[in-house]
Amino acid sequence: MSSARELFWTHSAYAVIGHNAQRPFPKLTYRGLKASGKKAFAVDPSGGEVEGDATFASLDALPQAVDAAVLELPKEEVLPWLDKLAAAGITRAWLHMKTDSPEVIAKAEEHGMELQYGTCAVMYVTPGPSYHSIHKVIMKLTGGF
Repeated sequence: MSSARELFWTHSAYAVIGHNAQRPFPKLTYRGLKASGKKAFAVDPSGGEVEGDATFASLDALPQAVDAAVLELPKEEVLPWLDKLAAAGITRAWLHMKTDSPEVIAKAEEHGMELQYGTCAVMYVTPGPSYHSIHKVIMKLTGGF
């Protein structure tokens, strides 16, 4: 039986949201989604490119609707982005580990969102051996995967 965290990755189109001017864009998540055949759109208000693809400044600028969003932002930027997701009709979100807070969880519940948090997205989207696969094994053994 798949966990809610595993089911999060079964959708076909994702917005991967980062802010490169504040911290490096989540290239591993973006790359992993694309490698698995998913549509992935890089959303970065600071502009630029990710993996050779132009970024989108906002959710409104995306060329198509997405099923879910991955937020790998500085912790202080997460709360306003939940409002942006809700306004765009996105009800499934993944928060990068250590960016959740009681306020963020309450805001997601207020918006009726399915929120995944507390662990790293990369261990779900990148196959093969890496330090993320070690994390994956530990999480599976402890029941947190």
